[in-house]
Amino acid sequence: MALALLAGLSVCSQLAMAATPQEILAASDAIRNPDFPFGLTNTLVEYRKGKETDASTLAIYSKADPKGGQFRSLVRYLAPARDANKLILFNGKDMWFFDPSSKASIRLSPQQRLLGQASNGDVVTVNFAKDYQAVSASEEDTQDGERQNRRSIKLELNAANDSASYHRIVMWVDQSSMRPIKSRFYSESGKLLKTAYYRRYQTVFGAERPTETVIIDGLEPDWVTIMRYSDWVKREVPETWLQRDYLPRFKPE
Repeated sequence: MALALLAGLSVCSQLAMAATPQEILAASDAIRNPDFPFGLTNTLVEYRKGKETDASTLAIYSKADPKGGQFRSLVRYLAPARDANKLILFNGKDMWFFDPSSKASIRLSPQQRLLGQASNGDVVTVNFAKDYQAVSASEEDTQDGERQNRRSIKLELNAANDSASYHRIVMWVDQSSMRPIKSRFYSESGKLLKTAYYRRYQTVFGAERPTETVIIDGLEPDWVTIMRYSDWVKREVPETWLQRDYLPRFKPE
């Protein structure tokens, strides 16, 4: 029995390492993201030195661009009450913030912080393989978000276009399943900005997907932001919702 298990793991390892780094990255994307339009709720909680300091709840509607394959998203604030119904639109290279009280839309940067260590670019659905080139893949043991040792494939990712939110990412994926384990995000100067752990895998749309991301600041490890995903639903996301000019007329269903 043990020999059979080891043999099976060996086959999985060989298949994984036979794939190109970019194919491994795309397989990891497919685990995080469905391949059809969907909606979900993203609950963000910020902690400083173990104490909760802030929280937000967002409704997110996402669909892939039929041309490039990268996701486009409309984000609506549900809570706190002071932010309810404010919107963020991510459409290709452009990101806009809309406040219904002022009727003004303001261009945002994906790198700007939304809450804690979660940036605007972190809360929208992203296919990394569309914005990054995986330049290398190597086998390595690493610790996951539960502090368990995992045999993984370490991917080195470089930004492939101007749409990429980060200059460089190092990502670890499970060697046997291609599930993302963690990522480290770096600035152009080489500074570690943050580390993200992908956790709490559950069956969503027929596949095991992470339902929680834990983001730790690169300089202050006691500054932590947790994003929890719930209320996943397959749904249509109208093209009008993804247009800046439509934001003042958007009405949640």
